[in-house]
Amino acid sequence: MATPIKNNEQHEQALRQIYRLMQKDLVPDSVESDELEVLSILVQDYEKLNFQIPKPNPLEAIRFRLEQLGMSEKELSDILGFRSRKSEILSGKRKLSLGMIRKLNQALNIPAEILIQAY
Repeated sequence: MATPIKNNEQHEQALRQIYRLMQKDLVPDSVESDELEVLSILVQDYEKLNFQIPKPNPLEAIRFRLEQLGMSEKELSDILGFRSRKSEILSGKRKLSLGMIRKLNQALNIPAEILIQAY
């Protein structure tokens, strides 16, 4: 029976058990498939609390998303409306306005909570 994960050793044990269970051909709604589901939830909760990943800087997020989409900085200028604004924004000389945040959120699908952070 799965119990709450309270330290790194228990976390590692749970991961090993998850791996073992995933190697089997589990029958849905069996004791083992239920154990896998419960362990997965417990590991996820433990990792959320103990292995938090910091949110990216808004400028890093914009550059990363452009790269992911294979877009150029010129295309970013088209989204923002002005070439000079793009340069000012990416250099950190100008902060993102609410309108820019909305455009970037819509065009690049970057979460607004990332774009509104201080940088």
